[in-house]
Amino acid sequence: MSHENDFPEGHCGERAILIRIHDRDNVAIVVNAGGLPAGRRLEDGTVLADDVPSGHKVALADIDEGAPVIRYGEAIGRAVKAIPRGSRVDESLVRSPSPPALKDLPIATQSGPGLPPLAGYSFEGYRNVDGTAGTRNILGITTSVQCVAGVADHLVRRIREELLPRYPNVDDVVALNHGYGCGVAIDAPAAVIPIRTLQNLARNPNLGDEVMVIGLGCEKLDPERLVPPDRVRASADGRSDPPVLCLQDETFRGFGDMVRAMMGMAERRLARLDLRRRETCPASDLVVGVQCGGSDAFSGVTANPAVGYAADLIVRAGGTVMFSEVTEVRDAIHLLAPRAADETVGRALLREMAWYDRYLESGGADRSANPTPGNKKGGLANVVEKALGSVIKSGSGRIADVLGPGERVRRKGLVFAATPASDFVCGTLQLAAGMNLQVFTTGRGTPYGLPLAPVVKVSSNTPLAERWRDLIDLDAGRIATGEAGIPDVGRELFRLILDVASGRRQAAAERLGLRNDLVLFHPAPVT
Repeated sequence: MSHENDFPEGHCGERAILIRIHDRDNVAIVVNAGGLPAGRRLEDGTVLADDVPSGHKVALADIDEGAPVIRYGEAIGRAVKAIPRGSRVDESLVRSPSPPALKDLPIATQSGPGLPPLAGYSFEGYRNVDGTAGTRNILGITTSVQCVAGVADHLVRRIREELLPRYPNVDDVVALNHGYGCGVAIDAPAAVIPIRTLQNLARNPNLGDEVMVIGLGCEKLDPERLVPPDRVRASADGRSDPPVLCLQDETFRGFGDMVRAMMGMAERRLARLDLRRRETCPASDLVVGVQCGGSDAFSGVTANPAVGYAADLIVRAGGTVMFSEVTEVRDAIHLLAPRAADETVGRALLREMAWYDRYLESGGADRSANPTPGNKKGGLANVVEKALGSVIKSGSGRIADVLGPGERVRRKGLVFAATPASDFVCGTLQLAAGMNLQVFTTGRGTPYGLPLAPVVKVSSNTPLAERWRDLIDLDAGRIATGEAGIPDVGRELFRLILDVASGRRQAAAERLGLRNDLVLFHPAPVT
């Protein structure tokens, strides 16, 4: 990555800053917060033909009609018409290419960077019976059908007001509400995705092995299916209080009876959770999800590379990092398949890409539905450019495993968890996979937060960090201006992750109580 500066005479001394990622690139992005005006001469002799806003691309050479527009050393598309040197290059001038063919891609041909393991790093977490560790100590109330969501919300309010003050070692109580459970084709093949997502959400490490399911009693999704098998057996043997309560139980006489039963059920679990204390856990117990939302053209050169650097540190320390968002991986799959640890992992990666291609096609859509209008205002021309900047969050290591939507992490290291790119669906699926902390990059800004895990927010540009100073946890925009390097910000993020995981610091969204709803991915038919 190179910064190109110039100090033209008579321009109030402000330097023009552009970032060109690769020597092959024929475009660069403008860093200056106010953009650059037409007529500005750059250090290489290029004269701007247009006003170019911050984050947007300028052609560094004449680009013929049909010729590739190159950023990150890769063609992000072809010129719709001739683009003279100095022109602003936006989405209207770039025709997206076809996605890389999945057949005959090189698989598992690239070795890892060979970086040495990191020893001695730890965080203060909550040890679980199954060997996982939580970064928070939360009572989760699973619901089996949307019909009981209002009751679950009522219960959460009562618990927070009446019970939580008595159990100071419990961080929160959360209802795992959703729109699934009935009125759906429960036996359709794709129904496995929302069902295993709900099953695995209840097993998230931040919920401390406590299971509490509220059902209605007549739904298609049997509430017992959401209880881990060992808990079902223990309940049947009389060795624990039942993990499931159904509102249609004929012993209840009115809503008051239901609430009293649910409050008692919750209090028994709160009492056990309150006995837990933080203890020193190795960094290898971290399961960190990485995601981006409200991305801009800076995301792929500042925030995402810094996250990738931190991801490498976590993996070197023995931990797990999940990256996701299929449509923001698909156009960079040729860069990822060679990083698969072996042939099996590589084939699984391609399988998830092919599944999602078919899923989009069945809905009459394709990957061009991404990016968003906000992404384009931030300088991203198309999903190819977005993908090339998005996958950098995965760092440089080999991909150890691939998870289907809703599956749980089974190996440490760098893991691809297949999810849609939607922030809320991706976050929900990463929680189901076992994430205990998330890192979220943004260039346009978002108040996004999750109910079950802290979310560390990293801004791609300094103006956003300054405007949203109480919503952003780390400013990676310093990389764009040359004030800091990617390793500097990556190491800072790694230390911040350990502090937030330990409860020594709260992430901004957590401190402000911002929690987005869980959103299931359910591609099966609704009946």
